[in-house]
Amino acid sequence: MGYRVQNIYVEGRYYTEPDLIKGIVNLDRGDPLFAFDPDTARDLLRKVAWVKDVNVQRQLPNSIYIHITERQPIALWQHEGRVRVIDADGIMLTSDLKPFSSLLLVVGEGANKRVADLIKLLDAEPTIKPRIEAASWVGERRWDLKMKDGIIVKLPEDDVGLALKKLADSQSQDKLLDKDIALVDLREADRFVIRTKPGAVQEYKARFTPGPGGDI
Repeated sequence: MGYRVQNIYVEGRYYTEPDLIKGIVNLDRGDPLFAFDPDTARDLLRKVAWVKDVNVQRQLPNSIYIHITERQPIALWQHEGRVRVIDADGIMLTSDLKPFSSLLLVVGEGANKRVADLIKLLDAEPTIKPRIEAASWVGERRWDLKMKDGIIVKLPEDDVGLALKKLADSQSQDKLLDKDIALVDLREADRFVIRTKPGAVQEYKARFTPGPGGDI
């Protein structure tokens, strides 16, 4: 037949290991071009965690073309004692955390399926997002945020974007998150409940309804 493999072109690869692709393709220069089955290679490549989609073609007279669409890492998910990198669909990608240490850590059953929506809302509030270290999906219905300085922010089940905007406005206007506080509860639409750290002097003059038990 005369058609022999001389070139293998791979586009779109960033996270996927080159040796893994090479092993799946399993071709050497000079191998018969038509002995290679693009459909089989495509099906095997789609099983790789990083690969969201892939196109594999023979290109006459002597080339194989592979275009990979990779999944993008957005968060770290702690589940059953292990932490994995996940994408926007909640798919676990890798347990190699070192390159992804700056990603948001999320905890809780089902948190991997919900975090993409949370990150979109956080992206809209740049004064808040850089302060967040982790997020816990509580009762499979709402989020608690843990700030890098230890402050806990309890978010409501609904209107999360509005609650985050109120928090961002309070930070911009009153530097709320720079105060000596332990917790901000945003679960009620008409007020903040703010708890100071034990023994802390109250510094923040809330414009919201006082909460019970010494909270403001």
